[in-house]
Amino acid sequence: MKTIAVIGLGYVGLPLAVELGKFRPVIGFDINSDRIDALLCGHDATQELSAGELAAANQLTFTTDPSGLTDATVYIVTVPTPIDAHKRPDLTPLLTASEMLGRVLKRGDTVIYESTVYPGATEDDCVPVLERVSGLTFNVDFFAGYSPERINPGDKQHRLPDIRKITSGSTPEVAEEVDQLYASIITAGTYKAESIRVAEAAKVIENTQRDLNIALVNELAIIFNKMGIDTDAVLKAAGTKWNFLPFRPGLVGGHCIGVDPYYLTHKAEALGYHPQVILAGRRINDGMGAYVASRLVKAMLKRRIQVDGARVLILGLTFKENCPDLRNTRVIDVLAELRDYGVQVDVHDPWVDPEEALAVYGIDLVAEPKLAAYDGVILAVAHEEFLKQGAANIRKFGTRDLVLFDIKSMLKPEDAELRL
Repeated sequence: MKTIAVIGLGYVGLPLAVELGKFRPVIGFDINSDRIDALLCGHDATQELSAGELAAANQLTFTTDPSGLTDATVYIVTVPTPIDAHKRPDLTPLLTASEMLGRVLKRGDTVIYESTVYPGATEDDCVPVLERVSGLTFNVDFFAGYSPERINPGDKQHRLPDIRKITSGSTPEVAEEVDQLYASIITAGTYKAESIRVAEAAKVIENTQRDLNIALVNELAIIFNKMGIDTDAVLKAAGTKWNFLPFRPGLVGGHCIGVDPYYLTHKAEALGYHPQVILAGRRINDGMGAYVASRLVKAMLKRRIQVDGARVLILGLTFKENCPDLRNTRVIDVLAELRDYGVQVDVHDPWVDPEEALAVYGIDLVAEPKLAAYDGVILAVAHEEFLKQGAANIRKFGTRDLVLFDIKSMLKPEDAELRL
């Protein structure tokens, strides 16, 4: 049975390595030695897998040494594909991983990419690196595949085996092999795409579609606020129609929805086409942090609260509820905008590692918010802990003139001064 190496053991790579490691030899590789040490001790910092689930993968081994990958014949790359400060795709982790694999690649090997990219990146950007470093010829000596990840961090209902998987390969024979590999662990089934480019494009439009739908609802929320209409009430009423899509307004961050559209628009612009609808949606969603901050500031001014020097508490820092994932969280946009107004901001999130928040964003989390200390409180993330606290306990953090902004509509309408 072929040995498989999974390159990158984050939210995507680790669940994949564990599922495969239940049935065949798997080498889990990551450049983060602390991550590997924790996994060897049965601890997953992402909280996606329990110690018992890790132990069930009895054919899975871990390493940080690239030389330990030579026994593998199939390599699955699951490294991050972020955007830079200018909203441009950053393929550095992907190309670095490809260069490393080029040094261990052998005749007959297959490299499968799962990282989100623009159509053509696997064959136009990654494969040339593999060829250059290995000295081997693509589709003669080695082969490639693409199977986009569909992991939903924090979702305990839709786990890896329960989510249908798109597969593809660089030749018909390899496409079938890749499909059969994933079919061995994906109980929801697989879908073999016509080509690697089709699979890449399918992935990038999945999240572009969601991004645009959320942008529409965010724009509606802005309009309805100007009209004095409660957006949540409107969405509930409209939701009684059978084909109304249940999207909700909010901050759009994370490793997919707030990033993937830029991969598609980058490729389109490189081909001479300037996307209009996609980028319009991105502008709306990227501006929601500033919008939230400005609404809070206006509400404070109406209550005669001195904004410069005021204190605000933000509850939640992760990009979504009930998970510790900080990647591309847009809560930081709210924080930055409030600080520009001269507001003193505290952030509390029971799901986040304080050291990670400090290292990644320079945010020194407060372990316990102070009582009767804040002029404004923003419920930014719908963690279960905040829901259990309830409005009465959350309001205890505020002063008498507190402005409570419930971004996620967690509370009853009458319990918060502001909602999206």
